[in-house]
Amino acid sequence: MKPAPHRVLFDVNVVLDVLLKRPAHFSASAQVASLADQKALRGLLCATTFTTVEYLVAKAVGQAATQSQITRLLQTFDVAPVDGAVLQDALAAGFGDYEDAVQHAAAQASGCKAIISRDLSGFRASRLPVYLPEQFLSWWALGQDA
Repeated sequence: MKPAPHRVLFDVNVVLDVLLKRPAHFSASAQVASLADQKALRGLLCATTFTTVEYLVAKAVGQAATQSQITRLLQTFDVAPVDGAVLQDALAAGFGDYEDAVQHAAAQASGCKAIISRDLSGFRASRLPVYLPEQFLSWWALGQDA
């Protein structure tokens, strides 16, 4: 029996790179997101990512297009829930940025093995491995397990 794909949380900045087609970051972020789309790994987004994406992407492309993109994200990614325990864990995690701490706590509570982010400095206190999209792609190409 084939083992279940590893669970990896995608930081909101990686999702925004893809949805907004940010030139400097689109390629690597889109490639790593395609691993989740192809179910090569089990990609998760923190529940708070959806509201952040809706707010920022709607400003750029409009409400109708944004709803379509949110639907696609929900088809591609699982949701790492945020509840009172996650919020409490985030407070105690020693992060400088509460948003990053919440994503980290949600990743841990959801059994993720790693986080993919372009903000490595925001995850210095992480107890999980944190990769830039380019780093994760190189590491994945070597056949490593997340």
